[in-house]
Amino acid sequence: MGKSGKKRILLKIGTNVLTKETDNISRGKIEDIAKQIAYLKDDYQFVIVSSGAIAVAKQFVKLESNGKEINVKQALASIGQPHLMRIYQESFRELGLLTSQCLLSYSDFEKEQSKLNIVNTINVLVENNYIPIINENDTVATDEIKFGDNDKLSALTAALLNVDLLIIATNTNGIYTKESIHHNNVKTILETADIQLLKGEAEKSVSLRGTGGMTTKIEAAEIAQNANIETWILNGLNDNFMLDAIQHKSVFTKITKK
Repeated sequence: MGKSGKKRILLKIGTNVLTKETDNISRGKIEDIAKQIAYLKDDYQFVIVSSGAIAVAKQFVKLESNGKEINVKQALASIGQPHLMRIYQESFRELGLLTSQCLLSYSDFEKEQSKLNIVNTINVLVENNYIPIINENDTVATDEIKFGDNDKLSALTAALLNVDLLIIATNTNGIYTKESIHHNNVKTILETADIQLLKGEAEKSVSLRGTGGMTTKIEAAEIAQNANIETWILNGLNDNFMLDAIQHKSVFTKITKK
């Protein structure tokens, strides 16, 4: 909880949500997120971890490869990141919301001084009504591109900032039971503190546009849980997905504290 007494939410938004499962970033989805934050800002502070830089770049550029796909992706991230931030800035500013950019690498979480700097900087931003929008510094680090689609980064940041709630917005109504998936009649696990149960149920599927699957989201929830933070995994494709979850109007997975 911040100094203002407001609860602090770390919102992680994946590429599938930002593109609404297309090949293009959806300005409408970013506007939907902005509208929800504007509605909730009297009671909540927000920190956002956002994917999508590579998806933005792919909309208007095709790079020649030097034989290493990861280098091309890093270059695309470099091109797409400022365009992604521009869309956030424009969409949020229309509703009176201020944004800032923070680029982090996993190595930043291994150094005590770096961690202190992250906390101090983000606290100053949030207490001055700026919404930090965080992404992996893809041009120097390859972990997020190859593996976790910012899921781990969001959990590490949530733990470091000691937020009240981690929300992971994805393209499903939370975590489904494996049996219900096999029977083509999906059923959401509504609430549990049992991470091992979730790991056993998760399908190791990887989406076409994002780089993470449900496994990485469960691993992120485990990091958050170890920091005594609750995690919600919900369907960010729906309009008002945060409002509906907070108001108990939607189906999603709540991973509670131990």
